[in-house]
Amino acid sequence: MPTKKDPNKPRGRMTGYAYFVQTCREEHKRKHPNEQVVFAEFSRKCAKRWKPMTDKEKKTFTDMAEKDRQRYEREMKDYVPAAGEAKKKKKKKDPNAPKRPQSAFFLFCADRRAPLKAENPGWTVGEIAKALGKKWAAASPDTKKKYAEQGEVEKSKYNKEMEKYRSQQEASNHGDAKRQKMSEKATASSSASSSESESDIESD
Repeated sequence: MPTKKDPNKPRGRMTGYAYFVQTCREEHKRKHPNEQVVFAEFSRKCAKRWKPMTDKEKKTFTDMAEKDRQRYEREMKDYVPAAGEAKKKKKKKDPNAPKRPQSAFFLFCADRRAPLKAENPGWTVGEIAKALGKKWAAASPDTKKKYAEQGEVEKSKYNKEMEKYRSQQEASNHGDAKRQKMSEKATASSSASSSESESDIESD
């Protein structure tokens, strides 16, 4: 179920191009009040008009965008997110978790990347990746089968390690829950003892 949007959250910033499209729509509506606009087609026409415009011609809209950016930043400083609206922090990756298995293609690349880089020291990462992709596409069925089998071995190994890891995590979580329960029980028992002692003192 999607989370309900916070009505108090400041309206998002608009770009210069968004202001241009908005102006074009208002202009079109004035000229053709009864005409229904197909947004996808209208947007394409706006983009065609926007592209050749000079910076001077775009200035009106970029100035509007700059003012809106200042408005947004000003409002966001005073904005307090509603409960559940704050972004959840990305779960930290456990360094002890098993590494995901590599596919046949990545195993193939791992064997050929270093020699290819040595042959072409001036190549960028993108150029090397492109060349490896071509080599994989041209590889024989036997070569691909060899790496696919290696990939299956890696996958099987990963699944076994993952099963073991999950069992350890469950045992650890169960232990933490048990310790917390015992701690709460001890606190409750201590509170009860204190109450009894106070009662004894009052009755004396």
